[in-house]
Amino acid sequence: MKVLLAVLKQIYKPALCTGNPRCLSSGATSGLLPLGDEAPMVGSSPELVQKLRSQVEVRTDFITEAEEAAFLRELDPGLKKKRYEFDHWDDAIHGYRETERLRWGAACEEILNRVRSTAFPECSQLLGPVHVIDLDKTGYIKPHIDSVKFCGSTIAGLSLLSDSIMRLVKEDTPSEWLDLLLSRRSLYILRDQARYKFTHEILKNEESVFNGQRVPRQRRISVICRNLPG
Repeated sequence: MKVLLAVLKQIYKPALCTGNPRCLSSGATSGLLPLGDEAPMVGSSPELVQKLRSQVEVRTDFITEAEEAAFLRELDPGLKKKRYEFDHWDDAIHGYRETERLRWGAACEEILNRVRSTAFPECSQLLGPVHVIDLDKTGYIKPHIDSVKFCGSTIAGLSLLSDSIMRLVKEDTPSEWLDLLLSRRSLYILRDQARYKFTHEILKNEESVFNGQRVPRQRRISVICRNLPG
């Protein structure tokens, strides 16, 4: 367990959010361009939206309420023994508890297999442990890029218990950004350039605004699968 968590701690590559007007005001709506009438994404330009169309997915209602409850039955007993931490080793996460699991009950394993078949190529080798991050209502994740040393081209995560906003910002061009509405029980997938060239973060509750509309944050659990570098 300690060895695997040590590996997970190397995954995060934090990034400073400087020069990006989106970092200063989450409530600004100027220039927001939706990715389709009902798509849970907005971007800084039509060109960026088109470019990332095949690299970013949000699948709403990917799991049912019963399936979410199955994850909570497995995860909550262990998570609730931990305290929320506010001093992550690289200052990337605030107000969190985390763990990893190699073995799951039958119901959760079936769901994870569905995630894997949806998000990853058939021949892709996956990182063994599934990473679980439990964010307090006041918690948030700062902009970062997952380490290319330990993670491959794809990240896929289930969002449990709460809606939230994930923001992607191009590392070398902070005026280019994409906001994702991660609704409760949705699945998000980041691939290729969206994974390597863009930071991603989960916004604070007080900054949680999507396309001009407030999205209240509650406690949020993310169940994250990654593949290994190719």
